[in-house]
Amino acid sequence: MDHFAIFDGVMHTEDVPLPVIAEAVGTPVYVYSRATLERHARVFREALAAVPDKLIAFAVKSNPNLAVLKVLGQQGMGADVVSVGEMRRALAAGIAPEKIVFSGVGKTAAEMNAALDAGIGQFNIESEEEGEELAALAAAKGMTAQCTLRINPDVDAGTHDKISTGKADNKFGVPISEAGQIFGKLAGLPGVNLRGVAVHIGSQLADLAPLEAAFIKLGTLVAALRSAGHVITHVDLGGGLGVPYRVGEVLPAPAEYGAMVARVTADWGVKLIFEPGRVIAGNAGVLLTRVVRVKRGIKDPFVIVDAAMNDLARPALYGAYHHFEAVQPSGARMTANIVGPICETGDTFAMGRECDKLEAGELAVFRTAGAYGATMASSYNSRGFVAEVLVHGDKFAVVADRIEAGAIMDAERVPEWLI
Repeated sequence: MDHFAIFDGVMHTEDVPLPVIAEAVGTPVYVYSRATLERHARVFREALAAVPDKLIAFAVKSNPNLAVLKVLGQQGMGADVVSVGEMRRALAAGIAPEKIVFSGVGKTAAEMNAALDAGIGQFNIESEEEGEELAALAAAKGMTAQCTLRINPDVDAGTHDKISTGKADNKFGVPISEAGQIFGKLAGLPGVNLRGVAVHIGSQLADLAPLEAAFIKLGTLVAALRSAGHVITHVDLGGGLGVPYRVGEVLPAPAEYGAMVARVTADWGVKLIFEPGRVIAGNAGVLLTRVVRVKRGIKDPFVIVDAAMNDLARPALYGAYHHFEAVQPSGARMTANIVGPICETGDTFAMGRECDKLEAGELAVFRTAGAYGATMASSYNSRGFVAEVLVHGDKFAVVADRIEAGAIMDAERVPEWLI
């Protein structure tokens, strides 16, 4: 469920008509619903009610907007971060450092030092080499970093290759076949308390079976590590639960996921950590756009909108589907190619798509754009960065300014020897 619906012939976000936002802020613009974010956080938390000891850490990479993080922090969520920039955003949003988990395969020494100084709750170590470096940095400060070792379970998540992270040839984690040896080596180093293991096999999972297979492998590893004398108190199960992008699409519900987790982990005796991102933020946002013109095509017309691949990259990167619909639908339908203005054939959102009939100047939305939308934007074609808006009831506020191309150009310099 989300809070984007047609009332009196006009799409609203909660109680705000989208044309009001377009008039005030311009287009393209991301629009988020606070009520939807809160509902999704509550549903995910309730789905895990049978798990007695847990931390739900929102995957900041999916939507790092400060206002979004503030909303989710107020719902009791922590933060899963993959850069020092994301860590600073989480802290600025009021999320307690002890509820921050630092993941990511390429943590630099500067980032690890900053995270140590901030007092974050956990590092997810991605390699033996990273563990050794973190141990040395922490020991030099007279500190002990709380850590888990990320395991690559060699499980195919059944998702797009570019968002799969748990197969043997993916760059993440240590091979499960070597995990016991590496864990033993790192656990003996001063500067780290290696208290458990972590796993994350991919994003937009449409089936619980790969997750269950990975968790079963992790449970076997936990038992083996304990048999070897290690104390295991924390296990990070990552995120990855998918959301419906297409109308009528049915994916595993958080309640089904929670029941599976409770069953598989019942005798582990650990604190479980979860890193949901898309399942919280995805359907809590839309990208609001305006039709520039409709161009005649050989087969189907081209609906050219003012949003582009620099604003919403997922279709160009992954061939991802986003439902497209008019803000003020007339009831008429058309089959069209939906494209942006960028000078790339890849700037195509859909080909031969049946959709609401649209004319130049009319407004439309790309649905399920609250995750991996604005955060992946660029200034390609010198278009600047899109604005972001948060709606609460009948109120809305700009929570990220539109950054015009001129402001980006102002940060550039021509050296005097070129003048």
